Amino acid sequence: MTSAPEIRCERLYDSASGPGYRVLVDRLWPRGVKKTAFEHAEWCRDIAPSGDLRRAFHSGGMDFETFAEHYRQELADSAAPGELLDRFEAAQQRILVLLYGAKDDEHNHAQVLAERLRELAQER
Repeated sequence: MTSAPEIRCERLYDSASGPGYRVLVDRLWPRGVKKTAFEHAEWCRDIAPSGDLRRAFHSGGMDFETFAEHYRQELADSAAPGELLDRFEAAQQRILVLLYGAKDDEHNHAQVLAERLRELAQER
């Protein structure tokens, strides 16, 4: 890709269909959302935090910084972020929209993932 893509994080309950390659990045399908009515390019559950990490964070067993550190390590050990960028580039889109279901817009895995994807895109 010749220039860095725009990578956005949007809460899927607040997100209207719009331009870009829209990817659901949650491990679990969001409650109250019908698969047939939800417009997205793909559901990339393999890129989400592991079940154990997700449960530890949501139970209050770890703060966001600790969660983010562990999730960054999971992403570093996984081919999934690079594979997502490959599919995004193949779709010839300029905007990658990471859709998530969490209520907190600042402290969620999509923000950590977006950072990692931006780093990978710059390395290409």
